Amino acid sequence: MDFHLPDEIRMMRETVARFVRSELMPLESLVIRREAERGLGDAPLIPPEVEAELQEKARSIGLWGIDVPEEYGGQNLGYLMKCVVWQQLRYSIVPFVLPPDSPNLYLLKQACRGDQIKEYLEPYARGEKKSCIAITEPSAGSDAAAIETRAEWKNNKWVINGSKIFISHARKADFIIVIAVTHPAKRAHGGMTAFLVDKGTPGLSIPSNFAMIGEYAPYAIYLDNVEVGDDKVLGEVGQAFAPMQNRLSVRRMELAARSLGMADRCLQLMIEQANRRSTFGALLADRQAVQWWIADSYQEIEMCRLLLYRLAWRLDQGAHDFRLDASMVKLQATEMVQRVVDRAIQLHGGMGLSKDLPLEYIYRVSRVYRIVEGASEVHRWVLARNLLKNGVPAD
Repeated sequence: MDFHLPDEIRMMRETVARFVRSELMPLESLVIRREAERGLGDAPLIPPEVEAELQEKARSIGLWGIDVPEEYGGQNLGYLMKCVVWQQLRYSIVPFVLPPDSPNLYLLKQACRGDQIKEYLEPYARGEKKSCIAITEPSAGSDAAAIETRAEWKNNKWVINGSKIFISHARKADFIIVIAVTHPAKRAHGGMTAFLVDKGTPGLSIPSNFAMIGEYAPYAIYLDNVEVGDDKVLGEVGQAFAPMQNRLSVRRMELAARSLGMADRCLQLMIEQANRRSTFGALLADRQAVQWWIADSYQEIEMCRLLLYRLAWRLDQGAHDFRLDASMVKLQATEMVQRVVDRAIQLHGGMGLSKDLPLEYIYRVSRVYRIVEGASEVHRWVLARNLLKNGVPAD
């Protein structure tokens, strides 16, 4: 087993690190100010014109289409490469995302057929169209199998009715992947279907956003007799649950990589503060409590990094069912970053709570990660249920 990253991934990591230092970190004070000032609204934290400039600069240095297949104009560099890029980008608090957003790319690659490839997958892969996925409902959060949105076949059309909540990027999306029940008796076992619903489709409305902790501003979506043709079915009728779960697993892997990037930043700030700050005649670096905070944080970061890289490597080797590994790495990394940032704030004292440093921002953003894409408790339940049924995996 080789635990060293390949040279091409190391080179990409350095490229992204330079991009973060030169382009993203100078914008951090702007992001903190805009997040504080937007209040209950949904104003983007990166101004649109700045976002466009960042995208062009990223494209010019090869940070584009990293996991997009070559036949769709991408580089097809794999998930381990993408994880390293995600991690490095999140060293900065600037919420810059390289298009296309990978989880939906994974689902579209798997499920698009016929004209859907040219109409949705290809422009999405090129960054010309944006998408979101609508799963969560008022009575169905981590339990995606409990959704109530219905799609019925009437007069040669699918008619969709229902509501979704906490849907990220809904107003920016050119199309929405809507998960609906098409066979209530079967549900997760052959009764859930994915639909491609274009922006502006009659009956589709996005009336409000939710004012949330941190950088998130998700939306409510209502579907009132939304009619779509059979050509808008994504994948097979009734077979959306397994592809949806794998798509969620890719997002969980991404959240783990983001958590690692934020934890790396917190650890670096801790080391700098400990070597600079003196109290009662001695450096913080000489205090045993501080030393243990730093030692524990480093160990926890490295353990999560190995878990994440192993999962990404497995995907690059062709793994198809990686839900348990994704649950484990998401659970461990999102809880790890909360412990690390908490120690970093404690070490910095009052300054750690101020908006002069990125720590309080990281604290609030990372707190979201323990709930979205499956709460920690649900992932523990999933892991335990599988182990109790099947035992410990051989490898």
